[in-house]
Amino acid sequence: MHMGRTLFSHISDNVKRALQCERISSAPISSQIGTLLSKVGGEDKEEEGEGPYMDVLRPRKQWERKPYVTPMKLLIRRAKEEKQARQENPCQILEHAPGNGLLVPELIEVAHQVNKDANFLIRGLSRLIEGGPDIPVHRCRFCPELHVSLHGHEIRTCEGPGSGSRNSHHVWRRGGVKDIVGFAYSYHLFDRVCKPRVGHKERLDVPRLPAITELCIQAGLDLHGYPTKRRATPVYSIEGRIVDFQPHKEEETSTANLSSAPRYSTGSCSEEVESMNVDDLATKILRSWHDMRTGAVKIMNKYNAVTCGYCNEVQVGPKGHKVRMCKAAKHQFRDGQHAWQEATINDVIWPNYVWHVRDPGGLPLANVLKRYYGKAPAVVEVCVQAGASVPMEYRSTMRLDAALPDPDEYDLVV
Repeated sequence: MHMGRTLFSHISDNVKRALQCERISSAPISSQIGTLLSKVGGEDKEEEGEGPYMDVLRPRKQWERKPYVTPMKLLIRRAKEEKQARQENPCQILEHAPGNGLLVPELIEVAHQVNKDANFLIRGLSRLIEGGPDIPVHRCRFCPELHVSLHGHEIRTCEGPGSGSRNSHHVWRRGGVKDIVGFAYSYHLFDRVCKPRVGHKERLDVPRLPAITELCIQAGLDLHGYPTKRRATPVYSIEGRIVDFQPHKEEETSTANLSSAPRYSTGSCSEEVESMNVDDLATKILRSWHDMRTGAVKIMNKYNAVTCGYCNEVQVGPKGHKVRMCKAAKHQFRDGQHAWQEATINDVIWPNYVWHVRDPGGLPLANVLKRYYGKAPAVVEVCVQAGASVPMEYRSTMRLDAALPDPDEYDLVV
């Protein structure tokens, strides 16, 4: 009896190992390498402080929808709970900010800092690209592909108009700061609680601005030309509808009091950029890039932002707008309206991944060696070529540990 149990446990262990090996072998090569590296050298990486192996995500097809941040079953459960709470208590005062119209006090300073980092990022990149070092940036004429190097690469990944006749080769032209930093645009909301949506007929009357700036404005930043309604008392919810009983005079006094928050001047930012050398400026830009994304994530945990599931449209607010401007997949079935879902930080601030170039002044990247090249966000690539050190979280995506063969010996690599 004891021998039977031992034999059965031995067979089950062998079956588990076989299934695990089959699961690994059926996965893509990049995930196989990541799995093996995480198992073999997991303890060493933890001791050295390095993160797990990460690779650049596969580009999404035009007909595919973005993955949901929150599972659909959880969203349905939340909707049922909110409906049941409204039925039990039809008239209630909203207690938690910012859903009740008030600001979150601890995020006001974060909003000002994020806006300051965004301004420094743009001014610093303008000096790196158009100023002293003159780091060349190339952009494809027919697709959104970017490349940071002296020459455009020869990797055939163009999917723009007429790409078939060019054998998917890119047609390069000079790029700029707007191509490196990708900020999604959003409609400005004067009252994000009582009027959270912009109608189709109002699309020409409501100004548009970068979504990161609109996120900071709703979190407590005051900018000239973009008025925002600030409240001193919370709003009420009557059968699911938001009702505001605050008189007009109190609104003016609350706006005046909240507008006295500390502001940052852009003059000192430009002076600081001009006074720094190239290496320190590149390091400071990388730090501002990281701090801006980290601060934006903190704000987005409280202030909602939605994005279309098929295109790059973003709206900062509790709901998406009703402007019929979507031209992505299946827009005919939605009458041109967007398929709104929860947004992520990559929807608000596009990373714009580009190929990493180890020798910017060397030969262009070859198409036959594209599996050996790594990628990094365009801001990181520009700063690394300007003299900044490579951030730890992008070392695996840039494939710095991969040996690069010569173009005439790539077919000899096992």
